[in-house]
Amino acid sequence: MAASYKKLWKLLIDKDMKKKDLRMLTGLSSSTIAKMTKNEPVSTEVIIKICHALECDIGDVMEIVPDGTKMTKAEN
Repeated sequence: MAASYKKLWKLLIDKDMKKKDLRMLTGLSSSTIAKMTKNEPVSTEVIIKICHALECDIGDVMEIVPDGTKMTKAEN
């Protein structure tokens, strides 16, 4: 199983925010945001910071997808 942060990127669009805005709001490093852009795993602490900052739930920012699920670059 793998994590997909596609929901987070859609949420940012809905809130008219950029990744840079998220980084500044949460205090996350640019390398952590880059990891999420590549759908790489991050700590639950990171997810909690994002949920707190955006006032949302974990399911609003990520989902678990089966390994081998093909994602287009737009989804990454």
